[in-house]
Amino acid sequence: MTATSHTRKRSYNKRTQQRADNNIYAAIDLGTNNCRLLVARPSRKSFRVLDTFSRIVRLGEGLSRNGELSEDAMRRTMSALKICAGKLKRRGVTRLRCVATEACRRADNGAQFIAQVKRETGLELEIIDNSEEASLAIMGCAPLLNPEIPEALIFDIGGGSTEVSWIRLENPGSGRELPKPLMEDWFSVSKGVVTLAEKYGGRDITPETYQQMVQEVYDDFLGFEKKHDFSQRVRDNKIQMLGTSGTVTTLVGVYKKLPRYDRNRVDGTLINCDTAIGLCHKISSMTYDQRVANPCIGSQRADLVVAGCAIFEALAKLWPVAQLRVADRGLREGILYKLMNGT
Repeated sequence: MTATSHTRKRSYNKRTQQRADNNIYAAIDLGTNNCRLLVARPSRKSFRVLDTFSRIVRLGEGLSRNGELSEDAMRRTMSALKICAGKLKRRGVTRLRCVATEACRRADNGAQFIAQVKRETGLELEIIDNSEEASLAIMGCAPLLNPEIPEALIFDIGGGSTEVSWIRLENPGSGRELPKPLMEDWFSVSKGVVTLAEKYGGRDITPETYQQMVQEVYDDFLGFEKKHDFSQRVRDNKIQMLGTSGTVTTLVGVYKKLPRYDRNRVDGTLINCDTAIGLCHKISSMTYDQRVANPCIGSQRADLVVAGCAIFEALAKLWPVAQLRVADRGLREGILYKLMNGT
C-alpha cells in the first residue's frame, strides 16, 4: 500500500469516527445567581450549539444571612430546571452532566434541594468543589487564550464565589495548534456578586462604599499575589488575563453601547483594562434606575453589577495587565468538552 493510500485511509477513518458520534450532549450549570443550559452536537472543530437557556434565579439569595436556600429561591430555580428538563427531552439528549456550585456547596439544605430536584425533574445535580469549577471554566475558555503569551490568569466572578486560576500554556507560540492550558494553582474566595451586594447593598452605592468593596476583595486576593508575584510577570508582559462572568460581559455590552446584549459581539472581546475600570466607575456612579434602564444591565442585574465591578477592579489593580480578554463561555463549555472527549 502506498503512502498516499495510508493517508487516505487515516483521513477516512477520522471522518467516519467523527460521523459515528451521533450523541447529543448537554451541560447544566446551576450557580448562585444563574441557571444555564447548553445543548450541542460534536463538530469537526469542537461542537455545534443546538439550544441554550439562561435565567437569573438567585438561588443563593439570603444564604449569607441564613445559611440555607430560601423557599422562594428554590421555587424560582426549580421552575428554571423544569424548563431545562423539557428542552433536554425535546432535543433527544443522550449524554448529560449537571453541576451545582457555591450556593449548594454552602447551604445547610443543599443536599435536600438536590434530592428534591431529582424527584421533581429527574435531573441529577452534582455538587462540584471550587477546584473542579475552576478547571472546567479553564477548559471552556482555553480557545480564547493568546498562544503567544506563556501564562494566564483566568478569573470567574460568580454569584457566591470568585475563582482565579494561574495557567501555563504548553508549547506557547508554536503556531501549529492551540496550546494546552496547564493549571499551576488557583485561589477562591466565598464572595461573589450576590454575597457582596447583600453585605454592602446593591441599589444605592456611595463612592466610599464602592471603594470599601474594592479594598475588601483586593485584600482577599493579596496573599495569592504575594505567593506567586504575578506583578513581575505583568511587568514583563509574560502573563495575560481572561475574565468569564456576567460582570465582564456586561462591561463589554455597556462599552459597545449595544441596544441589547449580544453574545456574538461580546465573546472574545479584547478591552483595555483602564477603559474597563473607567466603565466600572461610571456604572457604580449611576442611580439604580439608570442601571435598570441600560439595556445591557437591566432590572435583573441592576442591584448586582456594582458588586461585580468592585470585584473586577480589585483584581485589575492587583494585576494591572494592559488588556483583558472577555469570555461569554466557561463551565458549560468545559463540561461539554470533557463529555465529548470521554474524560
